[in-house]
Amino acid sequence: MFGEDAFYQPDNWPVDKPIVDAIAPDGNFDSVTGALATVGLGSVPCWLRPYYALSNGERFRADLARIISEAPSKVVIDEFTSVVDRQIAKFGALAFQKAWKRTSGQCVLLSCHYDVIDWLEPDWVYDTGTCKFSRGSLWRRPKFDLEIWQTDSHYWPLFKPHYYLDLPLPVAGQYFVGTVDGEPVCHMAVCTMNKGNHGNFEGRGTRLVVMPEWQGAGVGIRFLNAVCEMWRRGENKWGKSLTTVFHTSHPGLCASLRRDSKWRQVSAILYGGNKLSSAKSTTASARHHGKEPVGMGTGYGGHFRAVQGFRYYG
Repeated sequence: MFGEDAFYQPDNWPVDKPIVDAIAPDGNFDSVTGALATVGLGSVPCWLRPYYALSNGERFRADLARIISEAPSKVVIDEFTSVVDRQIAKFGALAFQKAWKRTSGQCVLLSCHYDVIDWLEPDWVYDTGTCKFSRGSLWRRPKFDLEIWQTDSHYWPLFKPHYYLDLPLPVAGQYFVGTVDGEPVCHMAVCTMNKGNHGNFEGRGTRLVVMPEWQGAGVGIRFLNAVCEMWRRGENKWGKSLTTVFHTSHPGLCASLRRDSKWRQVSAILYGGNKLSSAKSTTASARHHGKEPVGMGTGYGGHFRAVQGFRYYG
C-alpha cells in the first residue's frame, strides 16, 4: 500500500561515524540528541559509538531515533521489537509512540508480539492470526508505581556502569533509589553546598542514573523532582527546607528542565572548567580561614564539556 520505499532498512549506517553524526547529518544537533533521548537512548557514550558497536537494544533505539529525526510521511517498520528484551520493547514502544505522534507521518509497525500494543496506544490493530480489525480506543497505556527509598552508597555499583562520568562518591551525601516491584530502576545522591558564600547552604543533586531498560518510561524527571521536593519540604537530615541545584551536560535533560515550571536555569558554562583556577581558589580559601593548604594541589574541573545548572523551586 505504501510502496517498497516506505520499508525502513537498518542496513545503511556508516561504520566510521558515531550515531549522533550519522542520524540526520544535515539536521539540527539538538533535534538529533533530543530524538535519541526521547526513545530512551540517553547515554552520551552510546551516542559516540558507531552503529555496529551497539547492543541489540541500543540499535533498536537508534533506529527509532533515526526514523523520528527523518520523519518520513509514510514508513513501515518490520519485526518491531523482535530482537530486544521485552522490558526494553515495552518502553521503547512507549517512547516511540510519544515522539512519533508529534510528527504528521503515518507509521505501520509489523510485529509478532502482543505485549507492546497497550504501550503503543495505536489507532488500529489488525491481527493476522485471527483476521480481526480493532480500533485504538480499546487500549490504554499501563501504569506502574515507582517507590523511592532513602538508602546508602551500597547500591551505586549497580548504576555506575551507566553513568557518563567516573568520579568519587559525594561526601556526606544522601542516596535515593527508585524501584518498581523491587527492581532497581533509578538512582540519585544529594549532598550540600554553600549558597552564595553567606553561611547558607542548599542541596546539590548528582549521580542521576536511569537503568537502560527503563529509559523512555518517563521516570527520570519524576524521580528527580520527587527527591528535590522532599528536600524542599525539609525531609533531609537537617530537617530544613532547602532548594536543590542540579548540573548536567545532557542536552535532552537540559531541555526538559527548561520546560519544567518547577525549575529555573541558573548557570551555563559552555567551555568546561579550569582545574588550575579551581586549585588556586581552594588554596586561597584555606589560607583565608587560617588553615594550611596541605594536599590541596589539585582542583575541580579540568574537563572540556558544557555544564548547565538548574535550581528546583517546586
